Amino acid sequence: MWKDKFIDYLRYEKNYSSQTEISYFKDISQFEEFMHEECGSFDPTAVESDHIRNWMIHLMEEGVKARSVNRKLSAIRSFFRYLKRKGFVTCNPATDINGPKTPKKLPGFVKDREMSLVLDNTNEYTDDFCGHRDRFLIEFLYLTGMRRAELIALRDSDIDFEDCTLRVTGKRNKQRIIPFSPGTREKICNYIEKRDAEVENKSPFLFVKKDGNPLYPKLVYNIIHSHLSSIPTLSHKSPHMLRHSFATEMLNNGADINAVKELLGHSSLASTQIYTHVTLEEMKKTYDHAHPRAHNKLKEE
Repeated sequence: MWKDKFIDYLRYEKNYSSQTEISYFKDISQFEEFMHEECGSFDPTAVESDHIRNWMIHLMEEGVKARSVNRKLSAIRSFFRYLKRKGFVTCNPATDINGPKTPKKLPGFVKDREMSLVLDNTNEYTDDFCGHRDRFLIEFLYLTGMRRAELIALRDSDIDFEDCTLRVTGKRNKQRIIPFSPGTREKICNYIEKRDAEVENKSPFLFVKKDGNPLYPKLVYNIIHSHLSSIPTLSHKSPHMLRHSFATEMLNNGADINAVKELLGHSSLASTQIYTHVTLEEMKKTYDHAHPRAHNKLKEE
């Protein structure tokens, strides 16, 4: 009775999708079955927090992943919130229960040697302005860690060639300064020279199309995706992957995390710390692969 009324509430009052209704129904039915096995019956008014915690432990022992357990907990919490609102129960036993921590998905990145292969494969780029632009665009994102929108909005006037710095306008119009090397300055100058020689319509933007108009997000994505497709190990081949790669390589080579935070334009250090986990994972892989006793195996005499 309670379960059916709750599903009707989701359908007619909350306008939830049929798929969500099915998921909630299954999760609540699963908990109901657990309560029958543990207590002999399912009476929502007798359910306590420990019952729900024990059910979660049971799910984890059965191999249910943390993300799925949290989804099921959310369904139970919503169910009892409804029962309390309707006066069927006096409290929600799931209110103060914390679900299991879900492992953070670490961002992928392009290794420097892989990036060299992408950039040095001249057969992949056309011998005209667009080919020169595409190659430099990829390298530029890798060298600066800029976001795609920041790259599209970058103007020639944002470049200080004397100080070797870029003025970048990020999220919420927050500006930051990104330094670059004399070698990068030479590459920027070479690109601008070729652009100005081959693009008739002048534009204030650094990166433009053949007709002089600024780039658009989908075009930048297509350029990156096309050329990163030569790296089979990459799960995602997007402009943001180059931003991940910039941050990871900086930390791998000893950069201070606060400096990387400023270069990326993160408002919180927590956003940058994810890359320390990436570098740690790489160190673990290197250790496991290289150390003779990493797997408690002895070299043969």
